[in-house]
Amino acid sequence: MNVFSDPRVVTRLTRDTVALVMAGGRGSRLRQLTSGRSKPAVPFGGKFRIIDFALSNCVNSGIRRIGVLTQYKSLSLLQHLQQGWSFMRGPFGEFVELLPAEQRSELSSWYAGTADAVYQNLDFIRTHQPAYVLILAGDHIYKMDYGAMLAHHVESGAEVTVGCLEVPLEEAREFGVMAIEPDTRITAFTEKPAAPQPIPGRPDVALASMGIYVFNALFLLDWLYRDAGTDNSTHDFGRDVIPAAIGAARVCAYPFRDLYEPGKQGYWRDVGTVDAFWRANLELTEVVPELNLYDDRWPIWTRFEPSPPAKFILGGADGSGVAADSLVSGGCVVAGAAVRRSVLFTRARVEPGSTIEQSLLLPDAHVGRGCRIVRAIIDEGCRVPDGLAIGVDAEADRRLFHRTDSGVTLVTREMLENLGG
Repeated sequence: MNVFSDPRVVTRLTRDTVALVMAGGRGSRLRQLTSGRSKPAVPFGGKFRIIDFALSNCVNSGIRRIGVLTQYKSLSLLQHLQQGWSFMRGPFGEFVELLPAEQRSELSSWYAGTADAVYQNLDFIRTHQPAYVLILAGDHIYKMDYGAMLAHHVESGAEVTVGCLEVPLEEAREFGVMAIEPDTRITAFTEKPAAPQPIPGRPDVALASMGIYVFNALFLLDWLYRDAGTDNSTHDFGRDVIPAAIGAARVCAYPFRDLYEPGKQGYWRDVGTVDAFWRANLELTEVVPELNLYDDRWPIWTRFEPSPPAKFILGGADGSGVAADSLVSGGCVVAGAAVRRSVLFTRARVEPGSTIEQSLLLPDAHVGRGCRIVRAIIDEGCRVPDGLAIGVDAEADRRLFHRTDSGVTLVTREMLENLGG
């Protein structure tokens, strides 16, 4: 029997691991959604923040020593982590520790790349003396058992293991693309190639990095020192550290699999554009969505908010006060309005006579009377005035808001405030 199938062995591995979550990204492709917050702090799925998925994967996998590296506009992220992730038990060696970027000397600066971000926090690693370091991106939506990845890492004898998934070849330009041997050893790795190499025998698919790495801790420290002393390095794992390590050490791939169907690739979404963010949220309204938020075996942990139950009030000309094929979070009020295939985040409110279709109302959004909202994202705290139509007139949407080429309209408080001007 494979010793790494023994849960006790995997538990020892996870207990001897420290996770570092990279949460400093600006997420500029999300446009105005990240004008005042970092991408990991963007709300998702009605009541969560994007970073909750990586953190929940850690906790559910048994990895409870976690550092979160922050940088860009981190106030809302820090507040969320302080208020929502303080349940870890310090006396038992559990923690989520905040590691904001800081200038530590006259020569230091903000994080130059992902490898530099970890290099500037080597003291954190040394303090906790793990055998393994798990490095994660904090801006993707997925469920993953990191314990299985750690077991694969140790069993394969790797110094570095890279989480990977199959992506359509035309999308692979946005990823690190790798070639592997039958034993999963990586033989080539190119970050965001102009002409990605497909998987042999599958010309329309490439093997891409998820931005998830397991390192033997001592190996990581050694290679970060090497990278820091390399003048022409961009100090990035995908561009510099991983490609260099392939020729000098054993670097392996870990294929990402579904939690309950090992023969199937797991659900994973990069919600880095307005369209992708809108689409991933709307997918949750399907009868059987790929991402199961109702899975008690693998819960998504987040900040607890003492919101009252959602409320539906009859009223208006047609007596509507309904939501169909929708997610409606705590504290929401739908008063004489109709909501269809939409996601209403915590404390969103819709007034009489309004219709909401294929749209996202982020926390505390308020839609006035007689509005029509179609294929739109209404940002946190927005107050949509009575009678306004959004997602109906493409030309007006482009002039007043941000409308994507596929017809999704993003509305923020600043845009609404400018309507009066």
